[in-house]
Amino acid sequence: MDDHADQQLLSPGLSFAAGRLAAASATALTHEDAATRLRAEERVARWRAVLGGMSDGRITVGSRTPASGLPAWVTPEVVHGGFATGAARAGGPLEPYEEQAARRAGVPATRAALFDHWLTGPGLAWLWELLDSGRYEVALPEEAALPTVAWLVRAGDLAAARALVAELAPFADRLRFTPRPAAEPFPDSPAVHRRTAGEAGEALARRRPHPRVEAQREALTVWAPFGDAVLAHWLETAGTARMPEAVSDRAPEPGWPARGAALLRRYRELAAAHPLCGKHRNPKENLGILLGALEECVAGRPLDRRLLGLLRHAVGSMVRRRGLPGSAAHTALRGAQTAQAALPSHHAFAQLVLRRMADLPQGAGVADPAPLVAPVGEEEAVETGLPAGARVPDAVRRPVEAALSAPVATLVERGVVPSAEVLAQLVPQLVAATTARAYQDPALRTLMAANHRAFGNRRSLLLLDLQHQVRAEELPWVRAVAGRRDDAAASDGARELLRELGGLAVRAFPATVLPNPLVRELSVLARQAGLGAPLVEELAADIFTGGFTPKFLTAARIAGELLAGSVYERYYGIDYAAVRNLAVIEAAGASKRSPQPRSSAGFGELCHERARVTGGRWSVAANGKVIEQAQILTTHNLAVLVARAGIDPGPGAGWDDLARRCFTTVCRLTARIQGHRWPLATIKDAAYAWRQMVFHLSLCGPEEREAVLWWLTEEVVRHPWHVSARLAPALAGLRLVCAGGTFGSRGTALRGRGRRLLGWTTEEHWLRPAPEPPTAPSQGRR
Repeated sequence: MDDHADQQLLSPGLSFAAGRLAAASATALTHEDAATRLRAEERVARWRAVLGGMSDGRITVGSRTPASGLPAWVTPEVVHGGFATGAARAGGPLEPYEEQAARRAGVPATRAALFDHWLTGPGLAWLWELLDSGRYEVALPEEAALPTVAWLVRAGDLAAARALVAELAPFADRLRFTPRPAAEPFPDSPAVHRRTAGEAGEALARRRPHPRVEAQREALTVWAPFGDAVLAHWLETAGTARMPEAVSDRAPEPGWPARGAALLRRYRELAAAHPLCGKHRNPKENLGILLGALEECVAGRPLDRRLLGLLRHAVGSMVRRRGLPGSAAHTALRGAQTAQAALPSHHAFAQLVLRRMADLPQGAGVADPAPLVAPVGEEEAVETGLPAGARVPDAVRRPVEAALSAPVATLVERGVVPSAEVLAQLVPQLVAATTARAYQDPALRTLMAANHRAFGNRRSLLLLDLQHQVRAEELPWVRAVAGRRDDAAASDGARELLRELGGLAVRAFPATVLPNPLVRELSVLARQAGLGAPLVEELAADIFTGGFTPKFLTAARIAGELLAGSVYERYYGIDYAAVRNLAVIEAAGASKRSPQPRSSAGFGELCHERARVTGGRWSVAANGKVIEQAQILTTHNLAVLVARAGIDPGPGAGWDDLARRCFTTVCRLTARIQGHRWPLATIKDAAYAWRQMVFHLSLCGPEEREAVLWWLTEEVVRHPWHVSARLAPALAGLRLVCAGGTFGSRGTALRGRGRRLLGWTTEEHWLRPAPEPPTAPSQGRR
């Protein structure tokens, strides 16, 4: 990367980190919730570490080894934006299980002492027992390192064990290399879960009584009845309960002051016992006025004219608003309020569900959440005070239902997985089991599956110069047992899982670009299956330096094989024959060079040319235009998944169904543009969904495509008028292309008013200006 681009990165990088630090500091200082303030303080410490490391050179932004002294395989602590703090995730103070291991072994409570202990006879024996039982949890990949050493020793491969120990030893005093014991082995099942039972329980335990709800409950159960009693007491002075405006400063009978004094004593007791409401303390509120006047009368002081006027006004307004105490209207109102106040709180329901979950394995998902969120039983009603048969509120049900353990397709169907991003979080559980099938030894297979699950949680670094994220096969302990793999044994399973997961992602979220974490997991399966399916990541426009790795050109060539002559090729003005020729030329040149080139110069030039971006000043918008052209040429993995993995629309569906769902998303996103102050991100997402729609439409037959085009016209009018007005040029352009027309170099139709819909622009986007509202026929006649 040249100096100019480097400076462009460093300045925004420092600004971004400083901005996040400022935001975290503000939250830590001002937020009303103590737990939120504590989490913000932790973020403040991490962002200070980022800025400090960038300033003194301990952190190299954009490198695979950002922290000085730590190799690439060490899991770094990464904060938002891919910035490393310089710390290792497997470092820090000893975990409780490490301290217990040190006490059990009789060695000092240091990682160096523990590392030496694990290499002794008793230490290896304990690790062998752990491997055979499977009762352990690998939270970070490093925790699989010493169990791998133990497995190699037992397998008789002492040379590989010694080499691995030598690579780990320089970090023995800093990093933990053993897993934490678990009560049960990780379930060997196709079911996955978004949350564990323990995590669902923690979410429920954090649900405290809501202050405002409890204040309202106090107001209805304590202060409303007391206010009625004070009002009735004052109404006695009118001589009749029907004439509140006749309230006087004279007591109607000798016992009235004594009863008033009792009310004041009761007030002080209630105020001390029920502090949630403060309205009664306000002397300008009705109850405050009644109490203030009562204090004067009980003390034997006559009411002055001002206070008497306030008293009469307060009594009159209270009666007019709710009726006389004891009247039918007043009784009905207080009855409804009492019933409302008697409703149990979400906190009480959360405590009930927590009791039901107490005996579940806390480290696994929940096979059947239904009994946990069933209505309150008779015995439970007696024990908890909750009404029998009461339904658990949705807010309490959701954390439990999110812990459902089931096949991933079931989780998607039930809404537990609402997005492709959430799907990406679950996929490592499935990919881990599939990739581990390559190991014939059961103990090693379980260990490598646990390692992959942990590696799937590794956060991506901000990288420059076409570097790729660290892959699981680069970890020293994975390399040490690479010779034990039988990839042929796992390739069929990898191919089938790639087809299943890729198809599920496209079918469930057809308008969404595959997120990078999901792309990485699918890439693991594609490599293991040997499909030659180059899946490409979404690049960040703010750190893009203009180049693309060779797999982008390969992906574009595969897209051309699928889409040559299609609506997609014509709509986006692609010459896939030229792309194929470029791929052939670069492949021939690469075969003559060693090492292989890290970038595809021809593909980068093609994307710049299509984006009409040449030289000049660096900008995020210009970068975005170039990246978007790469996504268009490659279809951002859709063509590769169809052509190489063989994904399909699913049983009983067709590509036309996916196209329709994409357009519905386009309309929904376009509706958000109206009145939006900063709509460019929404416009970009709408254009991406539109591109997915054009792809799916291109795989339809002529009759299906024609039916979809008619449907688009009917669907758009179901949305607000400004949606139809904004999308009219895009729809006209699509119809034109489907009829055989073309766009000019500027993306406008050579015939008609159609326009090509793209997301990125260096000018004002044509979707952004507010369209003119339609004129009613009557207005036109005037």
